[in-house]
Amino acid sequence: PPQLSPALHSWKTSGKFFTYKGLRIFYQDSLGVVGSPEIVVLLHGFPTSSYDWYKIWEGLTLRFHRVIALDFLGFGFSDKPRPHQYSIFEQASIVESLLRHLGLQNRRINLLSHDYGDIVAQELLYRYKQNRSGRLTIKSLCLSNGGIFPETHRPLLLQKLLKDGGVLSPILTRLMNFFVFSRGLTPVFGPYTRPSESELWDMWAGIRNNDGNLVIDSLLQYINQRKKFRRRWVGTLASVSIPIHFIYGPLDPINPYPEFLELYRKTLPRSTVSILDDHISHYPQLEDPMGLLECI
Repeated sequence: PPQLSPALHSWKTSGKFFTYKGLRIFYQDSLGVVGSPEIVVLLHGFPTSSYDWYKIWEGLTLRFHRVIALDFLGFGFSDKPRPHQYSIFEQASIVESLLRHLGLQNRRINLLSHDYGDIVAQELLYRYKQNRSGRLTIKSLCLSNGGIFPETHRPLLLQKLLKDGGVLSPILTRLMNFFVFSRGLTPVFGPYTRPSESELWDMWAGIRNNDGNLVIDSLLQYINQRKKFRRRWVGTLASVSIPIHFIYGPLDPINPYPEFLELYRKTLPRSTVSILDDHISHYPQLEDPMGLLECI
């Protein structure tokens, strides 16, 4: 693994770990505005980590009393067991466990999610709607650039190969290096908002930590899970009464405009939507942090 940059090292040392079923999960928990009761929990995307939120972290602490983010199992600084059946259901249970660990299980929570985190948020919402014990009490949900509809989702070529690779997958994950990773990820950013070499190295360092490149094919099974449980997850979004907002970078090749937005508005007519500038793509929190904060 590459050495952690000073910024990424600082992110790690300012965070904490808790244990879920014998597995170490990394999280950040910052106190912000005094006098506000509002708590926001941030759910990151694939294949990166909670560090995705660093550009808006301070801005969120000026609005919320408590800002919490975790690295999902298999991502960032959290454990990356293998072999392991990674699932959206387990990630949702980890979020619930973290909030119990922090003594916040009875508080009303605002969720802010991106990409893979959008699907975890949908499962948390389903549990909340079903009145499941141990559930989160969700006050609001803010989604961003996630493939919540399997039919409009366009995974990258490498993602397709890894999720269905069978015997090829272990070979592909071992062949993956910084060059392959950066060439694969850069096209999901807008032409004027591409990450710098050092930002890409930070992302790659998060993936390579604990040999995370070797579990990418297992993590990608979420794409198949999303198809299988579409009715459960999309149906929940369409039927809950809490406020839902979607923030969209319209140049996103993974959730392409206008097909994605048309389906979203048709399926969730009560949800509000913010569309960012035309050149913003799949990672609004990194490409347009101020624009994203205003929408939030």
